[in-house]
Amino acid sequence: MPAPSGFAYRQRGDGSVVITHNGGAAATLRGARAAQFIGEAEAGDPQEVMARWTGNYRRGNERTARDHPRNRH
Repeated sequence: MPAPSGFAYRQRGDGSVVITHNGGAAATLRGARAAQFIGEAEAGDPQEVMARWTGNYRRGNERTARDHPRNRH
């Protein structure tokens, strides 16, 4: 599975954080959640942290779901 890419974040003056993916807004965090995100992003791989916080990451079940009879056309 490839590493997540295309994410960026910007911390605003009011303490909120805007996470973007490929130029589009993916999430806005405020208050304690924004502070927690900043701590995690600085401590680990920022791309993976942003993917996890926005829910935009692969779970490994895409092929299984695609092959399910309900999803076949």
